[in-house]
Amino acid sequence: MIGLAVARSEDAPRPQYQADGINVPAAMAHEAKRSEVSVRLAAEYLEKGTLAWNAKQNCVTCHTNGTYMVVRPVLTPQLGRPKDEVREFFVKVLKEKLATDRETLLKSTVPGQVIYVAAGLAEWDAHVSRQLSPETDRALRLMFDIQLDSGTWGALACWPPYESDAYHEATVAAMAAATAPGWLADLKDAKTLAALGRLKKYLQTEAPPHDYGRSLLLWAATRMPELVSSEQKQELIEMLWKHQRPDGGWSIRTFAAPEAWGNGRRAKKLRSEPEFKSSPSDGHQTGLAIIVLREAGVDAEDPRMRRGVEWLLTNQRESGRWWTRSLNTDTYHFITYSGTAFPLRALALCNALPNSTGSGGQSPAVAPTFLPEEFVRYGSPG
Repeated sequence: MIGLAVARSEDAPRPQYQADGINVPAAMAHEAKRSEVSVRLAAEYLEKGTLAWNAKQNCVTCHTNGTYMVVRPVLTPQLGRPKDEVREFFVKVLKEKLATDRETLLKSTVPGQVIYVAAGLAEWDAHVSRQLSPETDRALRLMFDIQLDSGTWGALACWPPYESDAYHEATVAAMAAATAPGWLADLKDAKTLAALGRLKKYLQTEAPPHDYGRSLLLWAATRMPELVSSEQKQELIEMLWKHQRPDGGWSIRTFAAPEAWGNGRRAKKLRSEPEFKSSPSDGHQTGLAIIVLREAGVDAEDPRMRRGVEWLLTNQRESGRWWTRSLNTDTYHFITYSGTAFPLRALALCNALPNSTGSGGQSPAVAPTFLPEEFVRYGSPG
């Protein structure tokens, strides 16, 4: 009996996020769906995941705390004020990056971390404090200081869709610069203006690597309209509609061939998935598609939009998450984090988010501490 108990323990899925006082169970494809959306559970999941990640990893990663700061501030009217300690963590990371030598800042996933620090602080200023902070200004300037001559940033092409290509990083950087209150209007120094010009030229002339990249270009253009012409904007909107699934949702797997994700490193895994030939809709891409379409000016009452909203309203899982299978590994499925944040924002944009979180958007106090050791180095989004 003891041996059987040990075997069951070893076979049990690892928690997705874990720390003192925090234990977020593994994300599972077969988790039951809720009969109605719980905003409270979704909001608590976002906060617990971010607090646990901060505690162990001590870094900003695109797929968890980076997503929290990019999405959560704009949901302040619906969920209440986001966690101040998350912003404080971003400021701490910013100070560390400002004290780091430039050569190190150009390596691995560090450029992406710098970009997401700037993007998160910009969103906080735009939607929480409602004024530009000195920290956001410094973060944006650091971001442009480590820009490559090509107009984008170095990227470790290993963990799609986030830490996957330089094009993605350029779109997030553009949104960060355009979102920070008054930052672009007050920008005067020639060096940063030249860097901004390189970024715009890159996004205006570089072909996106796939339709997922085209989705991000359209999203960036909602903040920086000069990135695309009116004709290009309409083409990008139509591209998103063409990807809508029969059930009303969208699947991230239809937005790029397996070989196009992460320099093809995930192709074998993706092609071996049982649902490869008929990829199901997922929370990440359905939420993202609706956000981008709405911010691009598509009416919330468009029948196609309503079908997407209906998919979100009927596919939340019991834990409060919306399921999205990782493009990388079948271990942690960290993409369910943005796969939960994006649906909340999408529903809010369509006036379809239930009114009450049951706790003002504030989760119970938790004391974060540890995550699995093998994911410390790069913060794998597996």
